[in-house]
Amino acid sequence: MAIIKATDDHIAAIVTLVNSAYRGESSKKGWTTEADILPGNERTDASLIQAIINDPLSCLLLYILPNGQLAGTVHLQQQPTCLYLGMLSVDPELQAKGIGKQLLQAAENHARHCNCPAIKMTVISSRTTLVDWYNRHGYHSTGNRLPFIADGRFNQSAKPLEFEILIKPITDYESSDTKKI
Repeated sequence: MAIIKATDDHIAAIVTLVNSAYRGESSKKGWTTEADILPGNERTDASLIQAIINDPLSCLLLYILPNGQLAGTVHLQQQPTCLYLGMLSVDPELQAKGIGKQLLQAAENHARHCNCPAIKMTVISSRTTLVDWYNRHGYHSTGNRLPFIADGRFNQSAKPLEFEILIKPITDYESSDTKKI
């Protein structure tokens, strides 16, 4: 197993993995599917993944199996007060094997490297099983919600949805005041 940063060569595999983990019939093989609340088979496309790779404040970490198969990915973006975590995806056939947990640990290590005191994410609030999973891994609700805005392409819901904002403090990062030169 290796966790590496994504490059342009990984775009097609990332799109396939993310879409299979979130949407359509293939996502129902795992426990993190959104297929019951959001229609369609696409969660992302090559242009959106390319934009993330090109963003100097973002990176996509990839979990690669020894046979070279992409098993998981997570998007991390530096923001002024935290590291934003999104699009955590694990191959539905490989879920519940610790891959997501290892990607969360890699995200925490990245936050420390970037000198970020916390990791923040948004989760569709009705996905209580997923929110509970993040709670077990140290994330907690801020009590704040954001509207889920349908973009007309990937996120079209028949019923109103909202995001719950979760955060995890990274307590052992080096603040800029104590960082050694």
